[in-house]
Amino acid sequence: MRASRNLAVIFSLLIAGAIARAQQDPMYTMYMWNTLSVNPGYAGSSDLLTITGLARQQWAGLDGAPSTQTLTLHSPLRNNSLGVGLSVVHDEVGPINNTLLFADFAYRIRVTQNARLAFGLKAGVDLFHADLASVPGTDANDPLFQQNIGSSAKPNFGFGVYYWSHKGYLGISAPKLMQHDLLGVDDGTVTVNAITQKRHYFVTGGYVFTLSPAVKFRPSFLVKAVDGAPLGIDLTANFLLAERLWIGAAYRNEDSMAGILAYNITQQFRAGYSYDFTLSPLKTQQSGSHELMLQYDFRFNKEKTLSPRYF
Repeated sequence: MRASRNLAVIFSLLIAGAIARAQQDPMYTMYMWNTLSVNPGYAGSSDLLTITGLARQQWAGLDGAPSTQTLTLHSPLRNNSLGVGLSVVHDEVGPINNTLLFADFAYRIRVTQNARLAFGLKAGVDLFHADLASVPGTDANDPLFQQNIGSSAKPNFGFGVYYWSHKGYLGISAPKLMQHDLLGVDDGTVTVNAITQKRHYFVTGGYVFTLSPAVKFRPSFLVKAVDGAPLGIDLTANFLLAERLWIGAAYRNEDSMAGILAYNITQQFRAGYSYDFTLSPLKTQQSGSHELMLQYDFRFNKEKTLSPRYF
């Protein structure tokens, strides 16, 4: 009984450390097609109703590895100065489940004929749940393993600024500003302090260069800053061939390299896949990370929109 309780305390500490090291918010290799999840200023930027689904399985073959599913949709409103969106993210790491439900609002200003600046607000709820009952190899009769480490619904809000033109974009955002304390473990003998959510700050950018009539080059980056964690930097280079096929590669500092393939099936529908090669010490314990993206644009007024879309 005592050993099992010690295991619970150790396990909860590992969870707290894992969340801190993982920077809490999910990571994406194909972030350039998933911008709304980190920056509400992106809402309505395509001048279309756009729906994007993204699924990521990190560190395949490792039990309890992170698994993330994201669904976003966004559109401009009729007055063309407002954009709205919805973001749903489900993230699972071992016994930890986290679901984010957020609405996105953007006020857009035309800077030039081909460029706009948007100020965005994100507001919603973060549903956190983790329980010891699902941990294998524990004593099912121990009441400690029949309770939750944490189960809570925390409201939150964030902001974002997003500038874009036909060829490039730049954004800065903090999608969750409130730092909530999540529940810890207290079995009456030993107490583990609550886990505190950290603010995440993002800077994103990219540009499209025309190398020839059939080849375009789109470099992009994402920088993520979190208090108490190393600075995260994603550098990506994608080539677009014949306005159809995207081929690219990505590097995440001290973490992984990735290959990216995406295809514009039609002018409205595109699909993408990425595979990450892990560079961390975990590389011998798993077989890489997989990410799948599907995106569809609803074109209600074709004269107002550009084809193809670059970001």
